[in-house]
Amino acid sequence: MYVTGRYPLLVGAGALPVILGSVGGMPAWAGAAGWLGFCLLVLGIDVVAAPDPHRMSITRSGPAKVLRDQPAHVTATVVNTGTRALRIRVRDAWQPTAGAVTGTAVIRIDPGGSGRVVTSLLPRRRGELRSAGFAVRSAGPLGIAGRSALLAVAGSIRVLPPFTSRRHLPSRLARLRELDGNTSVQVRGQGTEFDSLREYVRGDDVRSIDWRATARASATMLRTWRPERDRHIVIVIDTGRTAATRVGDGVRLDAAMEAALLLSALAAQAGDHVHLLMFDRAVRARVTGRDGAALLPALVDAMVAVDAGLIDTDWDAAFAQVRLLTTRPSLIVVLTAHDDPEASRGFLGALPLIPPHTSVLVAAAQPDGAGSEGGDAFEAAARERARWDADRMVTALSRAGVDALSASADDLPPRVADRYLALKALGRL
Repeated sequence: MYVTGRYPLLVGAGALPVILGSVGGMPAWAGAAGWLGFCLLVLGIDVVAAPDPHRMSITRSGPAKVLRDQPAHVTATVVNTGTRALRIRVRDAWQPTAGAVTGTAVIRIDPGGSGRVVTSLLPRRRGELRSAGFAVRSAGPLGIAGRSALLAVAGSIRVLPPFTSRRHLPSRLARLRELDGNTSVQVRGQGTEFDSLREYVRGDDVRSIDWRATARASATMLRTWRPERDRHIVIVIDTGRTAATRVGDGVRLDAAMEAALLLSALAAQAGDHVHLLMFDRAVRARVTGRDGAALLPALVDAMVAVDAGLIDTDWDAAFAQVRLLTTRPSLIVVLTAHDDPEASRGFLGALPLIPPHTSVLVAAAQPDGAGSEGGDAFEAAARERARWDADRMVTALSRAGVDALSASADDLPPRVADRYLALKALGRL
């Protein structure tokens, strides 16, 4: 049962009869009690006269998956299975992070008829979002009260990482095509594979001239090279406590996912094999053996339900898992935090456990600049200290023979992709 705003007005309207009754000699309490009794009687009649909200069936339809911060629409079809017309208010009970923006819908359904309730969602959180059911209110004929019920029609929707770094993919693919010999720009270097011969044009590297082919063709011929394919890229995302640090508009874990998705899309186009490991003290997600068009869907499905844990990462166990993924020469990309080297002894001490003949890139998303002038001095000081610690960590990693970079949350994905392309161009991958 529920009461509308009309009921307090009805009770308040009894002030005049009570006053008139007290003037006529009737005690004030008797007049008030009589009026309240009348109001309760009207309330009970309206509740009894309201149609039963359980005499209906509700079914859902809508997308099973949606990107975070992208709108989605879920439609509920309500069928009146009773013998009385229904005038109901329906609200789909999504959790707050689903961002339901349509509120409550009011519909009237004749016996045997049906109606539709469309709920617009704007998810603000990655993961599995759920609705407990529908909150339904059936009004009485007087509009003073009615019946209410919660119909347990469970619903869910998977909110995927938004992959906003996709906008950087076309420019990196163009650079990859240049490295792959599909344009007039060619590369050569240790570890690259011979592709074909073509005529020399001004500006080409004279060290790539094939003199034997030149003598046979009576024209200056040039060797072209392409980066080696079928390399293995192992992406390790730290899901420990440092992944919950706020960077940009999200947390460090979200920035790491964006970098992993952009790098994976690029590596898949380059013909390389991508493996994903999300780890703190246990494997939170693992993707391996997926190539081509199946790679990105597998990655986003694995990332959906992973959140940062408030524990320190066991790097010895993490690199032991890396050795299980591949034993071939590969690139290992570790997406973690660049904390103070003193606080990162466990990570630095585990680096010798990385398999030999591999290239290692350690990338971290750092907080943005020190803030606007006149802002919080403590916040600015904390950001400066974080940058200072990151610089010290980069230096320590460089001394250990590990490639390292640090960037803001928005700049991290393209910088990781650029470093991958640079390794391709140098023949180190």
